[in-house]
Amino acid sequence: MLSYDRSIVETLEADRPKIPVGLLSRDEKDRLIERGFLALYRWYVDRSQALRNWNPDRDVLWKKIRQDHNYEVNKILEGFFAVEQYVPDYVESIVDLIRKSHGRSHFQIRWGSEESKHADLWHNAVLFSRFRSPEWLRNYMGELRSNTWKLPWEGDPIRMIFYTVFQERATQINYLGMGVIAKGQSKVEQFKDSADPVLVQACKLIAIDEAAHYNFFLEGARLFLYYYPAQALEAMHDVIKYFSMPAGALIPDYNEFSTIVHKAGIYGPREHSRDVIQKALDNLGMASKRLLEEGIRKTRLVPDEDGNLRQTAIFPGLDFQHIEDAVKRMFDRTGKYEAEIGFDEIDPVEFKPAY
Repeated sequence: MLSYDRSIVETLEADRPKIPVGLLSRDEKDRLIERGFLALYRWYVDRSQALRNWNPDRDVLWKKIRQDHNYEVNKILEGFFAVEQYVPDYVESIVDLIRKSHGRSHFQIRWGSEESKHADLWHNAVLFSRFRSPEWLRNYMGELRSNTWKLPWEGDPIRMIFYTVFQERATQINYLGMGVIAKGQSKVEQFKDSADPVLVQACKLIAIDEAAHYNFFLEGARLFLYYYPAQALEAMHDVIKYFSMPAGALIPDYNEFSTIVHKAGIYGPREHSRDVIQKALDNLGMASKRLLEEGIRKTRLVPDEDGNLRQTAIFPGLDFQHIEDAVKRMFDRTGKYEAEIGFDEIDPVEFKPAY
């Protein structure tokens, strides 16, 4: 038997988060996560069809868009178009990773359908603004699609769902920021005369979609955070540490685009820290990035009372009750939807406490 100093164990146990002993096997936790994703997907599709079934051609008055925007506004629109051109890669890569999950894989296909509308919307914005000719735009699209976007974390579904949480939030912030400029409310002198009701309309449609996507991925991340807290928090930490927006390395002149976006007050280090990272951490029950990093550093192997080594994860700042309450609400909300259809009589979705 391994010898150890009992006082060390007692000190470590005193620092451990106040999370009760787990009640469920790994198989049962995996089943609950998968069933939760399926219910969430069904609920999402119902709301998407009822509330956000817009058309990128008909639901924006493209004939009335301004054709005299300055270079910077046009480069922002062009950059948004470029990022959305990798939708086929975003869908294919992630679906291949999660194809065994009914709810996650089918949602990703649905997500791709909605993101394809975003790509068409920004294509129309660039085309109708007359900043680029149709021939230039076709050639540029071909150049963009000659490269392929790859997953930042291949073979890691947990890290990828946390990546999509932060990425969707960042994308929403970008489009909301463009909406401020389109309303003529920018505080940056260069953009004070950029009001355009057509772009306001476009930004509103697309930002609402991004908010819906963020919320889906957020609910999924909470499932992992509730049933696998140590692994989920480590994944979250890695994503925050190495996060970058998708396709930046593939888009020509991306540095110019990101510089303009930053100077416009749309998205930069301050917005990333305050409006993306901290907002997501708040929604995930984590007080701050600093406390998350502190918990990761303190993860170690310690002996239990029988002398066997086991992993301990200390996460100061994690509001576990917040996560449990959110997961319960998700199961309750999606369960009510499924009951309307009759799934509850055959294959009910039910919350089970993990601890």
